Amino acid sequence: MGHTSLEVLPTSKTFGIRHLQCLLLALGLSVGYATRVNLSVAIVAMTDMNDKQEGVEIFQWTEKQKSMIQSSFFFGYVVTQIPAGYLCRVWGAKCIFLWGNIISSTLALLTPYLVMVGDWQLLIVARVIQGFSQGVMFPCTHSVLSRWSPPGERATLCGLAYAGTFLGAVVMFGSSGWIISCLHGWPSIFYISGVLGFMWCLVWHMWGANTPHSYKNISPEEKSMILKSLEQPTQNTEKRSEAPAKTPLREIVKSLPCWALLVDHCAHNWGFWTLLTQLPTYMKYILNMNIQSNALFSALPYLIMLLLTFFFGYLADLLHKRQWVSTNVSRKLLNTIGQWLPMVSLVALGFCDSSHLMWAVTFIVLAVGLNSSSFLGFQVNHMDLSPNFASVLMGITNTAANLMSIFAPLTVGIVVTDVTNPLQWRIVFFIAAGFYFVGNLSFLVFGQTKVQKWNEPSPQPLEMQLMDPSPSSPNKENENDK
Repeated sequence: MGHTSLEVLPTSKTFGIRHLQCLLLALGLSVGYATRVNLSVAIVAMTDMNDKQEGVEIFQWTEKQKSMIQSSFFFGYVVTQIPAGYLCRVWGAKCIFLWGNIISSTLALLTPYLVMVGDWQLLIVARVIQGFSQGVMFPCTHSVLSRWSPPGERATLCGLAYAGTFLGAVVMFGSSGWIISCLHGWPSIFYISGVLGFMWCLVWHMWGANTPHSYKNISPEEKSMILKSLEQPTQNTEKRSEAPAKTPLREIVKSLPCWALLVDHCAHNWGFWTLLTQLPTYMKYILNMNIQSNALFSALPYLIMLLLTFFFGYLADLLHKRQWVSTNVSRKLLNTIGQWLPMVSLVALGFCDSSHLMWAVTFIVLAVGLNSSSFLGFQVNHMDLSPNFASVLMGITNTAANLMSIFAPLTVGIVVTDVTNPLQWRIVFFIAAGFYFVGNLSFLVFGQTKVQKWNEPSPQPLEMQLMDPSPSSPNKENENDK
């Protein structure tokens, strides 16, 4: 049985190039998230008429306008998800990820100027384009991970990479209060996140790689271990002129496990982005926190989330190596921890106000922190179902999921007409809890981890490729690597 053989392949415990790639991906996701969530904190300072700073403009935006601004990023974000999966197979994830962050970082640096020139309308345009550029992040990450992570280390390496999303939120939320107060007001948030983005682009250009084949300095032992574990040829047989295999869209659409994954991904995004975009506002107007304490407490849940990611990654790989439970059970167990326990916390949070400050903070930490477990559930499932089309599958589910990222802040703008009314916030949290319940239930009942038959698109071209004795030349992916 091919699947069983994968589980007993040896792995190297030393820090290798595969760990370097995951670390670079983590930092790339971190700066991407920093430029994505910087507005969540900045918008509080941008519209606070009681906290004016000399030389810094304050805007009088309505709650509906602020909700539109918060959602605008995702109008662009959903557009590039599916194309990114295909482009990764044509030009390589390294190149696509690099240019996505270059555009995003440039717009971060320009945001203060654009909003002062064109008010909230031009800010929405900038955020839409920024979302368009960042829509490639997760398909690119999945593309690289599917080629660098042996199955026995997949949970740990994926956990390391996706921990970057929480790191970006921690750094941005935790430092934003100090940045606004001690530097040049809210514009400094955008300047710093933009500069960090360009620093990462330089590092990624120098040391990032699409595949083990395209990294020159990888040891033969590590390269052989990775490729054998993924059942790939140890010789680079990729060709410049070869078109990528046709994506089996019809089979994907007919796949029930893919639909379960899509539903759960949508549910996750609704809950995750409701909290990520609205926590600063909730803490200011319901829990009565000032800008500095607001920022610190907004960062705390994501710090816990970051730390728990490593714990759950270790737990998942331990379950895999000791064979205590099957991969299918492991994925569903971790997904349940990451969605149904936060569901309970959100319901409890709906009954808290400023008189229950410590309880409210505890429920927020649990709702956000435990959510990291689901990243070792549904988030890794794309690679379980189809290692060859993981980036494409991620693009499809992330497109649908990020429609939820648009609707969630807009729903908050409709439901919360008075930001000081805890009853209206209760409805917001109950809706998010309902999404978590339905999403995980779908994954439990219909989700699978078995590699799907359509993962191997066409055996004849693959056989011809492996039998081709001609010397290989770098493909388009390799041209973008060092």
